[in-house]
Amino acid sequence: MVLSHGVGGSDESVHSTFASRYVRASLPRFRMPEQSIPKEAAYQIINDELMLDGNPRLNLASFVTTWMEPECDKLIQASVNKNYVDMDEYPVTTELQNRCVNMIAHLFNAPLGESETAVGVGTVGSSEAIMLAGLAFKRRWQNKMRAAGKPCDKPNIVTGANVQVCWEKFARYFEVELKEVKLSDGYYVMDPHKAVDMVDENTICVAAILGSTLNGEFEDVKLLNDLLTQKNAETGWDTPIHVDAASGGFIAPFLYPELEWDFRLPLVKSINVSGHKYGLVYAGIGWCIWRTKEDLPEELIFHINYLGADQPTFTLNFSKGSSQVIAQYYQLIRLGFEGYKNIMENCQENAMVLKRGLEKTGRFNIVSKDNGVPLVAFSLKDSSRHNEFEISDFLRRFGWIVPAYTMPPDAQHVTVLRVVIREDFSRTLAERLVLDIEKVLHELDGLPARVPSGDLAALAAAEASHREMDKQREVISLWKRAVLAKKKTNGVC
Repeated sequence: MVLSHGVGGSDESVHSTFASRYVRASLPRFRMPEQSIPKEAAYQIINDELMLDGNPRLNLASFVTTWMEPECDKLIQASVNKNYVDMDEYPVTTELQNRCVNMIAHLFNAPLGESETAVGVGTVGSSEAIMLAGLAFKRRWQNKMRAAGKPCDKPNIVTGANVQVCWEKFARYFEVELKEVKLSDGYYVMDPHKAVDMVDENTICVAAILGSTLNGEFEDVKLLNDLLTQKNAETGWDTPIHVDAASGGFIAPFLYPELEWDFRLPLVKSINVSGHKYGLVYAGIGWCIWRTKEDLPEELIFHINYLGADQPTFTLNFSKGSSQVIAQYYQLIRLGFEGYKNIMENCQENAMVLKRGLEKTGRFNIVSKDNGVPLVAFSLKDSSRHNEFEISDFLRRFGWIVPAYTMPPDAQHVTVLRVVIREDFSRTLAERLVLDIEKVLHELDGLPARVPSGDLAALAAAEASHREMDKQREVISLWKRAVLAKKKTNGVC
């Protein structure tokens, strides 16, 4: 490999990156280097360090897409230099985004007329989408309370304790009280009855999760809608529902078309979904869809014209790349309903293969449900000798990244492992993972039992007590020697 000449007065010609001085000297980690280096050397140094990252395809902790077709990769590369916000300069990209919004709105059964366009926006992910939806709910609630002459300084939102951290961020960043329905043994999603009981006049919305991060389970949005409708009728309130369909939004329409969770339910006013999860696009794309224009307050939409024509915008950020929007449009027209349905069915079947393989070991309880996001969450039947965190750690030796975590309150005593089944996780890989888990179990069985945290504390206390007793014995011994020495001295005198 021939590299360019070095800079800074050197006319050295580098003929091999690994024979050059650039790989023998340490580069600054936290300050910009004083001198430039050849592009080939910069590439090689960074590429070599990135080899220490895990393999994305074997990262079974993540819901995020890790594989796309080469044709879509070409589209992404060709559009990587387009700023999505420059709508006047890139009108076709803007049109593709609008097409995606409308396709997803129809997928979620939005009540649109024949020529009516959907209300929605592309985001960098479901976190931004949830922030925008939450702001819309908060503003509508504030406007309603002000019109009624009531205080509007203490809004709250009701969720389950199983929500993703972005809901906690929304509550903290935008000063909304987060009222969480606690979990319980064997029931790891929000209980609609308990949620509705927590609703009051200051509740801006109830957030239901279609596909819990913890175990993939769908919450009962239909029951929540029915109970909340009854409470609204009794109280005169109009508390709405937001559905966080980050994981399940691109699953339910294809695997469970009869399930009512979307805009078919009258209290569902907005839905977010992650295009970069089961929308099958690389990280960096999410969507928020509103039921009608009235559900998104006009005062939250900004209009700018310094990039050309008048452009409405409702986002938390401004500039962002266009490539993920284009990639989403590619997947929607490339796969169509048939293609998405086939992929989701394959994912679900591979999840069942993994589940059956784990059950055959006789060592695990399956925590996840068969219906929901295609994942398998499982815990050890007997964790007295070794626990789920050790299994997770040992699996990394085979290249697998399988997370272990504890459940939220009040089920924090339950620890689970979770494997997310994505499009690129084949049946062969599922069977291979089971074999590697069996190897890990066999290896752990041959190791000494771990010391439980409670026993560690007891051992530490006992050790501290022994040290104190040793100190006391040493002091007593010193005093005895001193007394004896004094008696001998007196005798001589």
